[in-house]
Amino acid sequence: MTSPQSDPAPQPPQPPQGHVHGHTHSHGPAAPVSKHLRKVIAAVVIPFATAVVVGLIAFWPGGAPDHERTGVGFDRQTQDGKVVQVVKVDCADVNAAQVPPTGDTSTPSGREAVNEQEGECAKATVEVTSGDDKGRKFVEVVQPDAPRQLREGQGVVVAYAPDAPRDLQYSVTDVNRKIPMTLLAAIFALAVIAVGRLRGVMALVALAVSFAVLTLFILPAILQGSNPLVVAVIGASAIMLAALYMCHGVTARTSVAVVGTLISLLLIGLLGSLFIGWADLSGNTDDNTGLIHGLYPDIDMSGLLLAGVIIGSLGVLDDVTVTQTSAVWELHQADPQMGWRGLYRAGIRIGRDHIASVVNTLVLAYAGAALPLLLLFSIAQSSVGTVANSELVAEEIVRTLVGSIGLVASVPVTTVLAALVVSADRPGAGTSSSTAAAPARTGRGRRRKA
Repeated sequence: MTSPQSDPAPQPPQPPQGHVHGHTHSHGPAAPVSKHLRKVIAAVVIPFATAVVVGLIAFWPGGAPDHERTGVGFDRQTQDGKVVQVVKVDCADVNAAQVPPTGDTSTPSGREAVNEQEGECAKATVEVTSGDDKGRKFVEVVQPDAPRQLREGQGVVVAYAPDAPRDLQYSVTDVNRKIPMTLLAAIFALAVIAVGRLRGVMALVALAVSFAVLTLFILPAILQGSNPLVVAVIGASAIMLAALYMCHGVTARTSVAVVGTLISLLLIGLLGSLFIGWADLSGNTDDNTGLIHGLYPDIDMSGLLLAGVIIGSLGVLDDVTVTQTSAVWELHQADPQMGWRGLYRAGIRIGRDHIASVVNTLVLAYAGAALPLLLLFSIAQSSVGTVANSELVAEEIVRTLVGSIGLVASVPVTTVLAALVVSADRPGAGTSSSTAAAPARTGRGRRRKA
């Protein structure tokens, strides 16, 4: 298809006629579109953004509901602590009340019993460094085969059980990792800013907004009893709008990526709802989900699983849709004579490479998270069919495949949207003066907006 605004005499060595810049790099600003097309895009995006704001207001939880702590798992009172002394002692002296070893060291329980009686244990004195009992000390005995060994001066997290006898009220539950985690986060932020500069700063701001929506809206609203799917869709949409417009600017190109992401999220939601229900996935498969269900029995656990699928897919979807939209925009700027079909064919060729890498990344990410579980199945010598049929693994399979289908679909959807939008532009219908002046410097061609 030949554009009516193109120069009738092709000039292969010259830049495309009416081109704003002499080169096209993806990091450059998006060429603005006409006033007419901006109105069309606004007619789609503004009602959607308004609906998201209304949804946030309607489902705003006002904080997580209170409950009486059970003292189980993560639902415990915790304080900071510090190991002030560690001495080695005979395990038999500190495990006098333990069941005598069986002598059968071929089983894990037998080896553990032998170690408890014959090994060398660590007797750690721990001081509470926060809370009402700051300065209080207690003793923690660490078995020789325990996965976490304590050392003097080490920061720890201690759990408090108020109903237990005084000598047993405190116990070490984890290591305090605040310093290395904070340092790693600072290195990450510096790297993003050093490479991305202003856009990197905006990416970090968008990341903070995403965490705020997750912790202040999505999680409390689900705990308050709101439908997890509805809450996830509203929250994910809010995160998408904030992240895309903050990182890539309020442009027509970003708006097309927003629409493409929204359509893909709706597809993921529909497929996830269908197959989670069809496969009878309860979403209650481990101690953590069991504890949540025990504390808040009204929460729809299968809906919570679906909400996780939607939120987990959002980050990769943003990457795919923005890349495809940018690719189509750059193709149009490089060759304004190319019609929407040509733009789509060229863009989809780029998208195929993106699909292959992104789907592989998503599958490996889920497999890495479930690696200990898969290792247990391997130890048990379970067949592939048995492993895939178990609910723990079936959840990950459904999560991976549904998310991957949404990612694959986002490529043609976003590409065709971008091709239709950029090729349907009406040059001269209310363009900015700064862009209009650029072609005049070339001395040829009519004014055009991409």
